[in-house]
Parts: sequence; structure tokens; C-alpha cells
Amino acid sequence: MESEGVKQAIIRQAREANSQSNARLLIEGINNSCFDKCVPKPGSSLSNSENACVVQCMEKYIAAWNEVNRTYIRRIQQEVGNQQIGNH
Repeated sequence: MESEGVKQAIIRQAREANSQSNARLLIEGINNSCFDKCVPKPGSSLSNSENACVVQCMEKYIAAWNEVNRTYIRRIQQEVGNQQIGNH
């Protein structure tokens, strides 16, 4: 029974590491896409239009990221389902 606990701990750690990696990729993508697009000449603070641009870009980027993730998960689930059907 103890080995099951170790297995669950390893799975939990892997999921947490994956979540952290995804968050880091999301933030890097937003920085690379939105900041460069919306703040052509960085200064000591963002103008109102720069701030609005960053917020709008970030919302679109996150929506696109979520759609890509949903599509990816559906595809993996379909492939797993197809493999299970092929094994029967």
C-alpha cells in the first residue's frame, strides 16, 4: 500500500511541475507577443493606450491558449479511444 502512496506523490509532483511549466510558457508568450506589440518604446510607466492594448492582447492570447489546450486534450482523448478500440 505504501508503494501506491509513493506513486500518487510522484504523479502529483509531475502534474505540479507540468502546471508550473505551462504557466511559465504562457507568461513568456504573453510577454513576447503583447509587450513587444503594445509597448514599442518602453518608458517608466505604461500609457493608457499601452495598458489597454496589453490587457486586450493578453485576454486574446489566453483565450487562444485555452482553445489550443482544449483541442489538444480532445485529440489525445480521441487517439487513446481509437487505440483502445483497436486493442479489442
